[in-house]
Amino acid sequence: MDLRLGDRTLRVYDHGDGVPVFWHHGTPNLGLPPEPLFRPGVRWVSYDRPGYGGSTPVPDRTVASAAADISHIADALDIPRFGVFGHSGGAPHALACAALLPDRVTAVVAGASLAPFGAGGLDWFDGMVASGKASLRAAAAGREEKERHESSGVEYEMEFTEADLATLRGKWSWFGKVVEPALSNGPGPLIDDDLAYVRPWGFDPASITVPALLLHGGRDGICPPSHGRWLASRIPGAELRLTPDDGHISVLDHAQAALDWLLAHSTSTAPQA
Repeated sequence: MDLRLGDRTLRVYDHGDGVPVFWHHGTPNLGLPPEPLFRPGVRWVSYDRPGYGGSTPVPDRTVASAAADISHIADALDIPRFGVFGHSGGAPHALACAALLPDRVTAVVAGASLAPFGAGGLDWFDGMVASGKASLRAAAAGREEKERHESSGVEYEMEFTEADLATLRGKWSWFGKVVEPALSNGPGPLIDDDLAYVRPWGFDPASITVPALLLHGGRDGICPPSHGRWLASRIPGAELRLTPDDGHISVLDHAQAALDWLLAHSTSTAPQA
């Protein structure tokens, strides 16, 4: 469905019946709910982040702005409480919901998440593949430099491990439905995402009080595992499941178990007193 919010639109997806879980998609992806995680008893709700697919662009949006969008969607669908699950670029947005909507979010799973840019005690770019590092350094230099970088015809190096490629040949071949179409209208939403990651997020991960599970691969060169360790050290009570041989995509081989964990913390969707 298309949800009107003033002068803009959010493209919303709603699949299944049961415990509501909001999916936050990666960069660059459309917001289609994650078919490899479909199962009875789960209601997947998701949306195209502004600029992607059917959602109106919002230049200079922040990571925190996802919480307001999710709140509007939940209100429109009459969903008082819900879990949140994000992967890659969607993971910081899922964490934003956990931090800023504590009365609505039951628990959060963040897979292969970046830490906030400039996070104290973290060498933010260390361990990133060269092309990813160059892309995010361009974003850190500002919109003009980021747009120049994306229009330069730069060729990205192979960013995935053999484990990632094996996962992409399996059920997560689903990514073929959401990656290429996400840039059908140009790199604008990818640029907006990357700019949001290197600006102040608009919330402190240390403020998260709901149960949090972090998934990370030890061989992830897109969002290095040091980011997951940093987040785990800051989010009170967070559980980090770091699998040494996984990369950025193959970490999703553990997503079903993470969904089990999320559902165990999300059995009640009634508002708390």
